[in-house]
Amino acid sequence: MSRSKLKKFEAIAERENVLQEGDENFGQLVGQWREVHFENQKPLVLEIGCGRGEYTVGMAKLFPDKNFIGVDIKGARLWKGSTLALEEELYNVAFLRVYVEQIKDHFADGEVDEIWVTFPDPRPRDRDIKRRLTSPRFLDLYKQILKPGGIVHLKTDNLELYEYTLEVLQERGIKNLLQTSDLYNSNLQEHTMGIYTTYEKRYMAEGVPIKYLQFQP
Repeated sequence: MSRSKLKKFEAIAERENVLQEGDENFGQLVGQWREVHFENQKPLVLEIGCGRGEYTVGMAKLFPDKNFIGVDIKGARLWKGSTLALEEELYNVAFLRVYVEQIKDHFADGEVDEIWVTFPDPRPRDRDIKRRLTSPRFLDLYKQILKPGGIVHLKTDNLELYEYTLEVLQERGIKNLLQTSDLYNSNLQEHTMGIYTTYEKRYMAEGVPIKYLQFQP
């Protein structure tokens, strides 16, 4: 492991806006994120697979009346997001370092108001279908921790993942579905609030249409 990564891991271990294994409150905030961590009763929004936290931080700046948690397992990426949040003095932002499969261990049923899945790994191989973050396995997890009527958003550049997700949602009889295979040439772009991730900017520069779905699981 590089010295740079080690320094980043050491830094996030000391930060109050990052929770990971070994921290005092790690795994102890189920049903208590608002009261204990954020010390308010504002709506709770998750970004699943948040990477560098660009969406998490971007939303937190736009919506100070909400709490945001970026979830990812990559410590070096969370260092970037948590650094941005600290520089911007955003106290409505936190980062949780866990595998997505473990989110049920950290949130109570109905605790979350909204979930964003931004440019996840499309997992194109058939043997990896269950690892796609919009597979039935993960949709069931989201449904448990979301409040009734809670919304999931998906942004992706990958057409196969977009079409796969549509098929899964249709099989589950999902209602209140909004969809577009070309977000920035649609009337849905206002739903994404003008926030762009590093990957998104790269795809847009290459002329790749961005796909977007909004649904209640």
